[in-house]
Amino acid sequence: MVYCRRNIDTNSLKNTSELFENNNSSTFDFLELSKTQRIYGFVGCVAAGFAISIVGGILFTTGNVTSFALLYTIGVLVSLVGTGFLIGFKRQLELMFKPVRLIATIVFISSIVLVFISAYVIGSDALVLVFAVTTYLAYIWYSLSYIPFARDLVKRMAGAIF
Repeated sequence: MVYCRRNIDTNSLKNTSELFENNNSSTFDFLELSKTQRIYGFVGCVAAGFAISIVGGILFTTGNVTSFALLYTIGVLVSLVGTGFLIGFKRQLELMFKPVRLIATIVFISSIVLVFISAYVIGSDALVLVFAVTTYLAYIWYSLSYIPFARDLVKRMAGAIF
């Protein structure tokens, strides 16, 4: 294996590399998993969550909106459990509620709750779909906050299109 080292000014990336700070501990430390196993756990949870959400999406197209809402919510939660493998739940919550991510986090969590309410209380297929899409968009915006200059790039691209 060949390793490449580069000299980078890490001070400029300090705010965006928070995800990887103190990643030696995890919620799952008691399992004594290696870093590779933790990454596999993360990827596995994200894949399983996505698969569960896809099954829910199939049920949505057949008109079973309440099952979609349930499976969609479970899928999102399983995906979020994956972060426990990487950084732990406490650290994830700390990062989620930092000022740079606060609005995206609130929209994300609210949209998940509103998907459930729209399906089980209101019974509106259209609202379920709107809030499910909003959840994904909020998650993308939240995730972009961890990549240096990604939000700025997306804003410029959107400005050029619209």
